[in-house]
Amino acid sequence: MANVRMVEVTEEDAGQRVDNFLMRHLRKAPRTLIYRIVRKGEVRVNKGRVKASTRLMAGDMVRIPPVSVPDKVEIIESDIPQSQLQRIEDSIMYEDNDLMVVNKPSGVAVHGGGGINWGLIEVVRVLRPLAKRLELVHRIDRDTSGCLLIAKKASVLKALHEQIRSDKWDKRYLAIVTGQWPKQLHKVDLPLLKEHLKDGGWKVSVSKEGKRAISFFKIEQALKGCDLVSVKLKTGRTHQIRVHALAQGCPLLGDDRYGDREVNKKYRPMGMKRLALHAQFLGFTHPVTEEWMLMEAPMYSDFKQIIQKLSK
Repeated sequence: MANVRMVEVTEEDAGQRVDNFLMRHLRKAPRTLIYRIVRKGEVRVNKGRVKASTRLMAGDMVRIPPVSVPDKVEIIESDIPQSQLQRIEDSIMYEDNDLMVVNKPSGVAVHGGGGINWGLIEVVRVLRPLAKRLELVHRIDRDTSGCLLIAKKASVLKALHEQIRSDKWDKRYLAIVTGQWPKQLHKVDLPLLKEHLKDGGWKVSVSKEGKRAISFFKIEQALKGCDLVSVKLKTGRTHQIRVHALAQGCPLLGDDRYGDREVNKKYRPMGMKRLALHAQFLGFTHPVTEEWMLMEAPMYSDFKQIIQKLSK
C-alpha cells in the first residue's frame, strides 16, 4: 500500500471539486471508496476536513490517504466490445482540439464504478488514446440520452465549470410524462434532498431540508395518455426532472425508480423500454473561440417512434 501523498493544487485545477480531483489522482479507485474516505475525514485540504463538493483553490495542499484498490489494469480496448466502441464513435456530434459533444445513448453510464466496468468516458479515452486529458464536464443519468460535454484540457474544463456556476449554460430536455401535465404549471420550484438508504442505495425526494431546484416545463404535444414536454433547467440537481414531474402526479414514462410500473409495462410492447428523457439542447460559450455553441442531440429511434405511436 502506498504512503500518504500531499498534492498541491495547480492553477489548472483551481475551481475543481474535491471528488473530481481525487478521481483523477486515484484513477482505479471506485467512486464509492472516494466518497467514503472524504466522509471519514481521511482527505484533508490545508489540514482541514472537507466535503466532496468543496472547490479547490490554487496553492491548496490536498492530503490523499493510501487506499487499497482492486488489482485491476487500466481499461484497454479489448475490455470493451467493438460494437460499443463503434456505437460511441458514431454518437460523437462535435469535436475539436478542446472539447467533444456526444449524443449519449440511453443505458450507457457516463463513467465506470459501482459494479460497472466501463462507462462512456472510459470508452472515449480508448477511442482517443493520444488525448492526454479527457474529463466529463457534467453528468446525465445512465438511462437519459442526449447531450454530454467532454473537455480535452484542464483549462477548458475549468472555464466550462465556471460557466455552469455562473448560470451561463442553456440545458433543455425532452420528456414524456404520464397523464396530463397541468396546463397552467410552467415553473416547478421545489427543494430536493438526496437521502442515503441503509441498504447502500439512495433516493431523491422533495424536502424542505433539500437544496433549491427550479425547472421550467412546457407542453409540446398532447399524446394518448401522456404529454410530451420540454424542460429547461435553472439548477442541475440529481434526478431533478424525474422528481419534479413525480411531485405533480406525472412521473416520466419508463422511469423504473420513480414511475408507475404498471403504466411502464403497458408501453414496453410499443418499443419504449427505457426512461423517456432526452437531453436535447446544450448551449455554452466555447472557452477558446468564445463562440456561443448550441448543440442539438437528435432523438434516438425508440423515442421518435413512441411519439409517433402516441400522437393523437
